[in-house]
Order: sequence, then structure tokens, then C-alpha cells
Amino acid sequence: MDHSAEPAEAAVEAVPEATRPAEADRVGYGRPPETTRFKKGQSGNPKGRPKGVLNVATLFTKTLREKVVVNENGRRKTVTKLEAALKQLVNKAASGDLRACGQLVELARESEAQQNLPGAGHPAIGEFDQEVINGIMQRFQGPEGEGREQTQTQESPEVDSQ
Repeated sequence: MDHSAEPAEAAVEAVPEATRPAEADRVGYGRPPETTRFKKGQSGNPKGRPKGVLNVATLFTKTLREKVVVNENGRRKTVTKLEAALKQLVNKAASGDLRACGQLVELARESEAQQNLPGAGHPAIGEFDQEVINGIMQRFQGPEGEGREQTQTQESPEVDSQ
């Protein structure tokens, strides 16, 4: 059986190097043939989304911000489409439409949850909060004794002036 293995090895060695594929020409997993690879400077999706075409979210927001004229209490008033739709929803819910009432409650919950997200409310830090943060940072930066003395000397003139 050892003799049958030797001719196979000899056959591999007998193939001249000129006929073996070069390292760049190899085809396999992650190496498609060169003829099917993307050409340099050519997009893989040439007929993709054209420039200037809006996505659904942008188009939806743009449409809701458009102005419409409504008659309210006998007077003409210009409001956004979103505001007009919300007024209609509230009016239907107030008249007893259960579906509109459910939609209104769900909308109120979603908007309240959106407002309660951290960072959404007040992105600016107040003066007092900034002073507290500065004091904490100074305590962490220096040794314990020095950090406390510096914080007390810096805060006391500011507190007295107020």
C-alpha cells in the first residue's frame, strides 16, 4: 500500500511550476475568479438609490410639517398637517370614539417616554451642577487632603458672593 501512495506524490511533483496557478490566480472561498471581481473605480451597485431621493422617514417628516388652512370657530387658521391630524384625533376621542381614544393614549405614552429619555430634556448643565462636577473632579485628581482644601477655598468665595 505504501507503493501506491508514492506515485501520487510523484505525480504532484511532476507538474511543472509554470502550469500551477499563481497565488493571485487561486480561486476558492473568499477568492472569486478575477473576471467576476469588481473593477477598480466601479460600483458594485451601479443602479442603486439615485442621489437626492429621500428615504421614508425624511419624506414622512417633511409631509407632516407642511402647512394647511383649517376653519376653526369660523376663522381660517394655518397649521401643520401634524397639528391638524392631532386635533382631529383628540376631537374624535372626546366624542367617544374608542379606537381614537386608544390611539391617543398610546401616542401620549410614547411621547412621554420619549421626553423622559436621558439627555433629551436639558442637555445644558446648570451653574450649580457644573460647580459640583468641578469639585468632584478636583477631589479625584489630587491627593485626598489637597483636593479637599482646594475645593473649600474655591467654593467659599463664590458662595459668599451670591
